[in-house]
Amino acid sequence: MTDRPNRGGAAVEDAPTGDGLTELLNAVLSVASDLDLTGVLERFVHVSVELTGAAYGAINVLDKRGTSTTFVQTGVPAAVAAMLGHPPHRVGVLSKIPATGVLLLDDLIQHPAFEGFPPGHPPMGSFLGAAVRVRDQVYGYLYLSDKPSGFTEDDATVVVALAAAAGVAVSNAQLYTEAARREHWLRAGQDITTMLLSGVDEEDALAHIAATARDVADADTAALALPGMGGELMIELADGHNADSLIGEIMPRDGRSWSVMTEGRGLLVESLSRSRVVRVVPMRAFGPALFAPLQTSGRGVGVLILLRRIGSPTFDPSDLVTAESFASQAALAFVLAEARHAQDVAALLDERERIARDLHDLAIQQLFATGMQLETVRRRAARGVDPSELTSIVEEALDNVDGSVRQIRQIVYALRDPDAATGLVERLRRETSLARTGLGFAPSLVVLLDDVPVPDGDYLEADQVDARVGTDLTDDVVAVVREGLANAARHAHASGVTVRVSVRGSGPTGTVLVEVEDDGSGLPAVRDRRSGTGNLAARARQHGGAFSLGVSPSGAGTLLSWSAPLG
Repeated sequence: MTDRPNRGGAAVEDAPTGDGLTELLNAVLSVASDLDLTGVLERFVHVSVELTGAAYGAINVLDKRGTSTTFVQTGVPAAVAAMLGHPPHRVGVLSKIPATGVLLLDDLIQHPAFEGFPPGHPPMGSFLGAAVRVRDQVYGYLYLSDKPSGFTEDDATVVVALAAAAGVAVSNAQLYTEAARREHWLRAGQDITTMLLSGVDEEDALAHIAATARDVADADTAALALPGMGGELMIELADGHNADSLIGEIMPRDGRSWSVMTEGRGLLVESLSRSRVVRVVPMRAFGPALFAPLQTSGRGVGVLILLRRIGSPTFDPSDLVTAESFASQAALAFVLAEARHAQDVAALLDERERIARDLHDLAIQQLFATGMQLETVRRRAARGVDPSELTSIVEEALDNVDGSVRQIRQIVYALRDPDAATGLVERLRRETSLARTGLGFAPSLVVLLDDVPVPDGDYLEADQVDARVGTDLTDDVVAVVREGLANAARHAHASGVTVRVSVRGSGPTGTVLVEVEDDGSGLPAVRDRRSGTGNLAARARQHGGAFSLGVSPSGAGTLLSWSAPLG
């Protein structure tokens, strides 16, 4: 090794001139023009090798412990790099690269700190090393080696300038990545709020929270610890690597999760596998961890736990800030969803009260009056009153009983089906509108009353249809149309479907005919599932009607036909 001035780490003042300066400026612009962090590092290494004439080049990004987290190299064949296993650590000669300036060596083997090459490592002689600084902190180290004529002071000047440009480019790329990640977190939080307030199942929402958080935070596993039976904080849901091993684990009362939830402050852990205080055994199989409280208005509703595998990069403080914001938004959405549920329960209780009043004011009072009438009949019969007089009282009582039955039946129907108060024509229009999604097109609907079409918006004609068909039969007609449209969507591969509902006459001699016709592929040669059509046949038999499924009169497609008497 030959000693040269300014080769032990002092800043180099010489600068290239002429064409060399132009090349350097172009290289600086090239490095600084990328916003992708990996792209910045790759371009920095390649430009450094090109401008200095080195055979090998690499940048090594290290964590606080000196372990490599990112390593980008050029010159060493991929097969050799794979055989070496892991990137170099900051030991030996590499540990002597100063935080400012360069380490310039004619032969790194001759340096007192040299500890030898790993097996299979290509031999290297001349060496130039420099630190890459980001916001006054060392971000990583550039290694250049094996320039045939040896590195010069000009090379050192070029590398210092490129390292400064790379530091700025890395900073910009980090800010861009952080902004994109923050936007992703915010968008994910909005999606969770929309899901919960739209009435989605709570378990589905929890699963979406875990999966979204894992994806946005670039974590391997996400878990949700929520208060459960006996006030315990338990992992109720997990997503990702080794997720099954975490579900059901109870968090210790004096552990990190309880502390995060009660204090409302998130927590970063460098490695759970190296922590001596981890008592949840499955969590020892993970490295870096992030704990964020699901808290709103001082109320803790759980903890979001993000985990990475052993050896992965640690979570940044910026990750914690955005994760806390996401968790708070999710917690607020849960509280709002609970409030909405409570409002729905209150509305249900109000509705039950109304039903109780209706039953009391209408049916029960009428039945009580009927009972009084029958009591009158009993007393008069005991006194030998004229039977004709008693018969009129009994007939009036029977009419009252029939009226009470009708009122109770109407209340029961309203409870069983919210659409019971909606007319048949309107319900059929809803069914055909909903079927658009499954079919890919809007089916045609024709409603006929005594063979005359019922126009849209003609409420008088629609009321006449309801009066003839009746409540019980209306439910079956709607169910038949729904099943017919579903069958067409699943099996027909049709480009057109027509629904025809024809009401003729009234009473026992009248009929309602439902036809669902498509222009699709027709009936399959073998039908192994008949649950849907069997249900339609059962509905027809219940009313003394008929059901058939056959080829359309046009010769292409299928015709479903269902009929029943009106009386």
